[in-house]
This record gives sequence, structure tokens and C-alpha cells, in this order.
Amino acid sequence: MRNYETLFVLDPTLEEEKFKELVEKFKGVVEAFGGQIDNIDEWGRRKLAYRIKQHTEGYYVLMNFTGNPEAAQDLERVFKITDGVIRYLIVRQDD
Repeated sequence: MRNYETLFVLDPTLEEEKFKELVEKFKGVVEAFGGQIDNIDEWGRRKLAYRIKQHTEGYYVLMNFTGNPEAAQDLERVFKITDGVIRYLIVRQDD
């Protein structure tokens, strides 16, 4: 099991319920592969450094989890196909 950190930016025009629903969806993806969520830190709405998909701000969420590489790969796949995700980054943390 490896430690990972992911930061994803959601579309700020979504409703509050949709933010929580997407965070739960991503948690479920990690847990489906036997991973464990260590920490979820919702930063909220913040201004973007540059315009992305016609948005000037986004809803930031930082998630730390422990899992196998397959969990990180599937999470990336889900990020790519999920409407509402503007940007994401998954980084493996060194031990």
C-alpha cells in the first residue's frame, strides 16, 4: 500500500449537494480497491491562477489516501470521465 495525495478542482457553478456527492463518489472509488481515506480537506471556492474551461474560480478539494496503484489509476480514470471536474492531480508521497 502506498500513500497518495490528490487535489481536484470542481466546477464552481455546481450546487453544494453536488460537491458532496462528487467527493463521496471519489472516496468510493478508492475504497472499492481496498484503499483507505486518510484525510479530506475541502478548501472551498478559490480564484484560479488562469482561466480553465471558461472558469475563473473553482472548488478545491485535497484528499490523502492509502491504496494500491490500481486505486490511483482508477481514480484518474473516473476524474477524466466525470462532468464537473475541471482539473486534478494525483501524486504518490514518498515514505
